[in-house]
Amino acid sequence: MKGFTKGLVKRRILVIAVCLMLLVPAVLGMAATKTKYDLLYYLPQDLETVRGQEILLQDFGKGAFSLLVTEGMTISEQADMENALKEIPHVGSVIGFASITKGRFPIEIIPDNIREMFQRGDCMLSAVFFDEGSSSEETMEAIQKVRQAAGEKCFVSGLSAIVTDTKQLVEDQEAIYVGIAVALCAVVLMITMDSFLLPLIFLLCIGVSILWNLGSNYFFGEISYITKAVAAVLQLGVTLDYSIFLWHSYKEQKTLTEDKDEAMANAIHLTFTSILGSSLTTIAGFVSICFMSFTLGRDLGIVMSKGVVMGVLGTVVLLPCVIRLLDKPIEKTSHKPLLPSVGGIGRFVVKRYKALCVVLALMVFPAFYGYNNVNVYYDMSRVMPPELLSVIANKKLESTFDMATTHLLLVDSDVSQKDVRDMAEEMKQVDGVTGVFGIDSLLGAGIPESIVPDDILSLVKGDRYQLMLINSSYVISSDEVNAQIDSLNGILKKYDQGGMLIGEASCTKDLIACTDHDFTVVSLISIIAIFVIILLVQKSFSLPVLLVAIIELAIAANLCIPYYTGTELPFVGPILISTIQLGATVDYAILMTTRYKQNRLSGMDKKEAVEKAVSSAAQSVLVSGLGFFAATYGVGLYSNVAIISSMCRLIARGALLSVAVVLLLLPAVLLLLDKIIVHSTFDMKAAR
Repeated sequence: MKGFTKGLVKRRILVIAVCLMLLVPAVLGMAATKTKYDLLYYLPQDLETVRGQEILLQDFGKGAFSLLVTEGMTISEQADMENALKEIPHVGSVIGFASITKGRFPIEIIPDNIREMFQRGDCMLSAVFFDEGSSSEETMEAIQKVRQAAGEKCFVSGLSAIVTDTKQLVEDQEAIYVGIAVALCAVVLMITMDSFLLPLIFLLCIGVSILWNLGSNYFFGEISYITKAVAAVLQLGVTLDYSIFLWHSYKEQKTLTEDKDEAMANAIHLTFTSILGSSLTTIAGFVSICFMSFTLGRDLGIVMSKGVVMGVLGTVVLLPCVIRLLDKPIEKTSHKPLLPSVGGIGRFVVKRYKALCVVLALMVFPAFYGYNNVNVYYDMSRVMPPELLSVIANKKLESTFDMATTHLLLVDSDVSQKDVRDMAEEMKQVDGVTGVFGIDSLLGAGIPESIVPDDILSLVKGDRYQLMLINSSYVISSDEVNAQIDSLNGILKKYDQGGMLIGEASCTKDLIACTDHDFTVVSLISIIAIFVIILLVQKSFSLPVLLVAIIELAIAANLCIPYYTGTELPFVGPILISTIQLGATVDYAILMTTRYKQNRLSGMDKKEAVEKAVSSAAQSVLVSGLGFFAATYGVGLYSNVAIISSMCRLIARGALLSVAVVLLLLPAVLLLLDKIIVHSTFDMKAAR
């Protein structure tokens, strides 16, 4: 290892050139990686709602769909618009009151209750079906063309429209996210480090490793927009301290040898050993979210685990070479760190450790109670700014037609017309159902099937299934709509055991069930994985329990705040934060505990060992925590996409809470439980 590091440093120009050359395929791979904007795409594929979407696409050529509300159009203008929409590429079909009735049979014979489903005052409703999925490039392009063709009098609602707006919004903001994170990190590093040039070198090398990571996503084919938006910011935050470790180690080695190349080679060796253990806990946190049945977790977990590995490589391969190349400019731009002395923290903790233990005990119940009862929401439209066209359209649909959501019903084509009509009548009686529409709704009104043209009949009736639409006044993810779905499914199965109720509300109901299960599973896996890593590294039975418990308290303190302030979080927030904060900040606790152990083994009593441990570790913990905070908090403030904003704010606050807990409460517990720790840790026999 030492021979390799010496050769690495001596050939620094070649190493830097190779690292920069790798940016070419990385940038090309990043550009070629597709992005998914529909979070419901990540539901387990064996769910009935997901299988139903596939059947809808295969049998009817209908993937995504949107409801269009127009105002101030005549029947003739509406029909012309609907017919024009049919010519747009990837628009599979358009079901509208005007285009179906115009010129085929008199409007007067349509029952009022059916007509009211499509016309309210001067507003009319059309359903547009696309031949691709909700988040496909083709559907999003078609949505844009539908908006252009329909004009300002038309409001395009539905999941497909939300996905289209999400793409535009996130793509516009992604570069700004990175810019904010880099700028704020640079400020923190310039205050806390001893050179003005060094932070720029750190950020440059981390930026290269981020590009390597994002470019290698090409081999996955596609990633979610959430992963794409936060991967760079998260990688910067969780790997920044590796660069700090290397610099501190290099400075220490320079005092031991006059040969700077040898000093750097030694620093690489020592840093690699220390950050390997540190990175393993972070990777374990990200790997644990790969076990979510909602596969967005796997998407983010794999990318971020890979990002940590790339960050380690950038730290031990590229950064040492750049530092040696720019050694003289770094020295010329050196200055005293502007961070105030933190030596007093250790003395404060030792003097007041009993009071701090009482504070810890008082925190436990309210923190974990709020953590377990935090309110979350699943409605995708709520994560978007209210001024977006799709959000405005959804509100227009709800206010005009009393439709907050639309269910799709797939019924066996062999079910008799009488049973379909009876089923529809029962469904109309379910609370919140404002209308049920299918071909048999028209036929039941006395219109013979022979008068309905084949091109119209084929829109809703295939060889295996017939399609029905159910309008609901209940909003997606609410308790009311979930109860409504259960009632509708009960009626459906009575008439057709193989029938399927699908749509955004049904998928969201499944999403709620999946993520409730995932929260428990992922938290348990991350705790067990990190417990085992600490057990092996610290060779102790008590320390893994203590360190995981301390960081879990910081996580609970973080997530209980929204509960007590009455703030609802996007559904992925608690799941991802519980694992990311644990994996990324348990390193602070490991560093503190390692220093404490070293001091105890050197002959210090418990109070001196803890005081010295806090004093020596505080600066590293503060710099790392403040860097993590800076990388994420600015993005949280700027972003108006609720999922991204909420995640970044939670991560930023979690970093500060973990720092506070590790610097104040952990040392107090180490003092309180010193005897237990010493007697349950294999390599602390000398301290007994």
